[in-house]
Amino acid sequence: MRFRSFDALRTFDVVATCGSFTEAAARLNLTKGAISYQIRQLESELGFAVFTRAHRRIAFTARGRALWRVAQSAFGDVENEIAHLRGTDRQRITVGTTTYFASRWLSPRLMTFMVAHPGITLRLQPVVDQLQPGDDDIDISVRWGRAGWSDMEIEPLLSCPAFATAGSAFDGRLARDGLGAAMADATLLHDREGSTAWREWHAAAGLPLRPGAGGLVVPDPNVRVQAVIDGQGIAINDGLVAAELEAGTLHRIGTVELPEYGYFLAYRKGALANPALGDFRAWIAVEADAT
Repeated sequence: MRFRSFDALRTFDVVATCGSFTEAAARLNLTKGAISYQIRQLESELGFAVFTRAHRRIAFTARGRALWRVAQSAFGDVENEIAHLRGTDRQRITVGTTTYFASRWLSPRLMTFMVAHPGITLRLQPVVDQLQPGDDDIDISVRWGRAGWSDMEIEPLLSCPAFATAGSAFDGRLARDGLGAAMADATLLHDREGSTAWREWHAAAGLPLRPGAGGLVVPDPNVRVQAVIDGQGIAINDGLVAAELEAGTLHRIGTVELPEYGYFLAYRKGALANPALGDFRAWIAVEADAT
């Protein structure tokens, strides 16, 4: 039987891009009930569910995610060809991120976005200080931490609990002196001035943070990882250092984790009115969900 519900499929694409029925309804100038009806009609014709529904949020089913990737590519091809025939410029968006996140997580996945959206030019802007006043050239950024920022619209992207790491030399001191004594005279590496990560880790570990504890501020995460490997101190890291942990050049200190830490999307209010930015936000959310 030939598939005929292309209007409902387009609605599905918009819902998936927006991440909610409410936002999709606003974008399409329809009621939320009309959106829900079209999705039900689509699922009825397909013979399978595309979303799972929970309180105030939706998530893809495995088949729904696969269908959306195909729909994205197909609708993207149509829109790009129309833009080409009209002679309009290609769309461009700038993503601000650390080189650490870009090289370890984002870059290996980017080709799927480029294939699905060949009409969008994507520019990665390296960012060291994630809390520096906004760069007007950056459309959306990826921040690491535990949220709490108020300067931008913030939404969770990738849960990535933080934990303490050290180089090989620290293991001997830890085995000889115990956790408390080893931590007491260790040089703490920080991602920025005023960071509370080490204070939170000590509290979770049940250890006192020595009064006036200073340390070394190393804003660039890649440089910070290397500094730990070189024995310059110990640092809070996350699961993106899996290769170093497996190779044995980095070691976890204990089992304490800070579960609220991870990666978040940050963008200005109203920025998602740009369809290209909405497409990128939807794509990276799906990739993070599949991680």
